[in-house]
Amino acid sequence: MSTLKPKLFTTLRDYSKEQFLKDVTAGIIVAIIALPLSIALAIASGVTPEKGLYTAIIAGFLISMLGGSRVQIGGPTGAFMVIVYGIVSEFGVDGLVIATIMAGIIMIVMGLLKLGSLIKFIPYPITTGFTSGIAVVIFSSQIKDFFGLQMGEVPVEFLGKWGSYFKAFNTINVQTTLIGVLALLIIVLWPKVNKKIPGALIALVITSIIVKTLGLEVATIGSKYGELSSKLPSINIPNIDMHKFKLLIIPAFTIAILGSIESLLSAVVSDGMIGGKHRSNMELVAQGIANIGSGLFGGIPATGAIARTVANIKNGGRTPVAGMVHALTLLLIMVVFMPFAKMIPLASLAAILIVVAYNMSEWREFKSLLKSPKSDALVLVVTFFITVLVDLVKAIEIGMVLSAFLFMKRMAEVSNVKTFLLDSAEEEDEEDGDNLRGINSKLISNNNVQIYEINGPLFFGAADKFMEAMNEVGNEVETLIVDMKNVPAMDATALHAFQRMIDMCKDKNIKIIISGIKEQPKLALEKSDIINLIGENNIFMNLEDAII
Repeated sequence: MSTLKPKLFTTLRDYSKEQFLKDVTAGIIVAIIALPLSIALAIASGVTPEKGLYTAIIAGFLISMLGGSRVQIGGPTGAFMVIVYGIVSEFGVDGLVIATIMAGIIMIVMGLLKLGSLIKFIPYPITTGFTSGIAVVIFSSQIKDFFGLQMGEVPVEFLGKWGSYFKAFNTINVQTTLIGVLALLIIVLWPKVNKKIPGALIALVITSIIVKTLGLEVATIGSKYGELSSKLPSINIPNIDMHKFKLLIIPAFTIAILGSIESLLSAVVSDGMIGGKHRSNMELVAQGIANIGSGLFGGIPATGAIARTVANIKNGGRTPVAGMVHALTLLLIMVVFMPFAKMIPLASLAAILIVVAYNMSEWREFKSLLKSPKSDALVLVVTFFITVLVDLVKAIEIGMVLSAFLFMKRMAEVSNVKTFLLDSAEEEDEEDGDNLRGINSKLISNNNVQIYEINGPLFFGAADKFMEAMNEVGNEVETLIVDMKNVPAMDATALHAFQRMIDMCKDKNIKIIISGIKEQPKLALEKSDIINLIGENNIFMNLEDAII
């Protein structure tokens, strides 16, 4: 049960005053970083600014307090922006709350079933493809606010979005564009001046002062959303009926899977930086509880945020206390300073998200993967374009299916069946007439004995190779030895092929001997009762014993 124990309890055993001070410092710095991001991500997701802060405060606190990582910082992230915007557009804010709570329940179940380790089976080209695709979508969604375009609602579809932009580009607001460019330059250049205080916060302060002082015609949070409340959120339990449940189950699974992937990737990255080891299943349970809490208090989906987690580590945070301080600091900021947020220009928030999109794009990794084997590059490109042009759900589904088929193809190519001709003087290789569909085939003949050596997993993708080799058994053969020392596993299709082999050999009065069989294939043969058809006395540990 230790895998379902929060890291907080482990780290507090030998907690010191010095580490507490470091955690508090790191938590305050991360809160300052999270403040503009939380507001920007909420607005870009189609909800009001304070909902981003609710998420960072409630989910961030719960993820740190209950999570399986020492240093994970939780909150809203860019990865959710696309799916959240789509849910809000189709089902409204109530639909988002329901989907977030449902996703939380799914994540808890995943953690309790100890599925945390299964996330590692998602191929890297898929995660890179959809992450890069999300980055493109985030960038595309910020064009209107960055340039101050005078247009109606921006279409959800990627191509429709850009078509609308080109039609409205003659309405560009020069003042808004200059504010956006200024914010972008500050965010990019500020780290050269000071790395402790985030450039995004400086950009918001400076551009807000400029817009307010000069009275520029630039859209702000206040002009779009009016007065912002600094009151604490209250619990709101949504009405869930079967119709809504059916409509939202797929988006909920998407949130759960995406949140699980991002949080565990963040935990892995942080492990490498601090030399630790996170508890993946406990992390999933904590993420699930945090999303339920965020949904109940009117927040949006949350997960582990890689950039904020790295900032936490670099500023001395080493225990979950830092993440809890980060959440409490944001709560204090919201209560005291929330009314001032109405002065923030939307163009500045757009600039922040453009930088977020750039950092998410992983363009170097994307470029590197294009040089990988063609199958990996294909998965990468397909996942990327479906994410951009269709949606994230389809991208993950198709990416996984495509990866599975390509993996099976590789395994089928690796698996082969060899037969060879052997006499007392030499071993001679012969190529089969049709090369057994690309498989090297050697024939061993000694006293009317043929030996078939199977290499690699014997599964449905490779079973046909085995049967093709079986068709080459000559009429003069009296004994067939099937050498399975290189077969790690076999499936139901392979068992069916074995049954056909037995029937074929029975018709030709050929004795079957199995050599070198490993545990899994032997167990499979036993359960299917094939082992009895062959006979226990015809099973040998190695080929030498079988020949004798």
